[in-house]
Amino acid sequence: MRVRFAPSPTGYLHIGGLRTALYNWLLARRHGGVFILRIEDTDRTRFVEDAEADILSSLDWAGLTPDEGPGFGGQVGPYRQSERSERYAEVARQLLEAGKAYVAFDLAEDIEAMRERHRSEDNPNPRYDFLTRGEMANSLTLDPMEVVRRIAEGEEHVIRLKVEPGQSVSFEDQIRGMVTFGSAEVDDQVLIKSDGLPTYHLANIVDDHDMGITHVIRGEEWLPSTPKHVLLYQAMGWDVPRMAHLPLILSPTGGKLSKRKAEEQGIPVSVSQYVQAGYEPEALVNFLALLGWNPGTDQEVFTLDELTSAFSLDRVGQSGVQFDMQKLAWFNGQWLRSKTDAELAGRLASTLNERYPNAGQAAFERAFALMKERITFAHEVLQADWLFVHPTQWDDEAIAKRWKGDGAELLLAAAEALESLSSWTGTEIHDALTAFAASRDLGLGRIMFPLRMALTGQGGGPDLMALMAHYGQQDTLARLREGAAIIPARITV
Repeated sequence: MRVRFAPSPTGYLHIGGLRTALYNWLLARRHGGVFILRIEDTDRTRFVEDAEADILSSLDWAGLTPDEGPGFGGQVGPYRQSERSERYAEVARQLLEAGKAYVAFDLAEDIEAMRERHRSEDNPNPRYDFLTRGEMANSLTLDPMEVVRRIAEGEEHVIRLKVEPGQSVSFEDQIRGMVTFGSAEVDDQVLIKSDGLPTYHLANIVDDHDMGITHVIRGEEWLPSTPKHVLLYQAMGWDVPRMAHLPLILSPTGGKLSKRKAEEQGIPVSVSQYVQAGYEPEALVNFLALLGWNPGTDQEVFTLDELTSAFSLDRVGQSGVQFDMQKLAWFNGQWLRSKTDAELAGRLASTLNERYPNAGQAAFERAFALMKERITFAHEVLQADWLFVHPTQWDDEAIAKRWKGDGAELLLAAAEALESLSSWTGTEIHDALTAFAASRDLGLGRIMFPLRMALTGQGGGPDLMALMAHYGQQDTLARLREGAAIIPARITV
């Protein structure tokens, strides 16, 4: 099995492109096959300088390493289409010599005039095909010597595939079953453009043939192009790879997740945006794997190895699937909690050390131990300044609702009770506070809010005993006494 992911460097890698790459990678890994990266860079008008680098870095971030491709080696390169022009020209010449293709000199205005002549209610978009090519300027209608002269004089021209009517074009899609088109529905597609570069259609089938691709797995949007590709394979006498067209990724409100719709709904479009936003690579991969594929079980969280063992095309659906940012966030939380505290602290070490130079690595790791169950992204720890410094912001709404008149006195008395502890662990802190509350005929819950507010300035947060153990005895006592002085004054704010 040889599969390929063939993005065009006309922009940064799209989230849908990463799903296509993932499905190809999983299929190759499961069946001991080869995953090829090919850069389809023949569209020079939309070429983006650093797009290829983005594609490579995005695949690397997601853990989808190619077996062959630019920078990875392989015996069937080059793997950039811009480096394969001679091969495309060779195939085009073979098609011309076999009478399967022809040269056309029509300008854009000539083609538009033809369309205007033939446009009707029944035919709103006339094609350049077997019905219209006889009235156009091409090697099928011109004298052969005139064709030679025009080419010799450098007149702009293209090479088109000659599609004959009356043919049934069928292929079995691995997801959708048997698909059949009539050749009359297919135009005489351009194979070589006037600038001498191949179109996507020609380069695509030549590369897939030359690279020994056995399975073509791509998005549903390429389904209408498949008859053109099948006809090209047949014209060259080549075997057609097995085809599989993946369901569309839909926006939360329906319709294809276009760049415009995604931006309107605050959905990142490119993989690099997810990297910058702090998503875990395993979370995005896990989410995308289930965006069209059903494992047949209730399992939702999968490692790449587990996905490889479970993945198959026969469990990929045909219907479009909605992109759910809340579900993706859930996956991110699951995968975040699978990381060690040291790993997460190390990831943010530069920022944490810059902000809190006196805290130290151990404090950063304790912070993640406290917060990991309460956050979705690692960088959310940076929003909790109170983990490392005394509160500077206060939840005044919570203070107004829940602060009692004896709050300051309780804080000072609790600080005094805690000051006598000779060992500072979560268990001993809990026992001391329980005894303190009982001595005042109060439940432990009664003193929790003033304690939390003094320690963090917030109405909610991680386990208080663990938090005080994190702060240490002296810092905890200092916060409680500061809170007793500051919080009552804020009630009138």
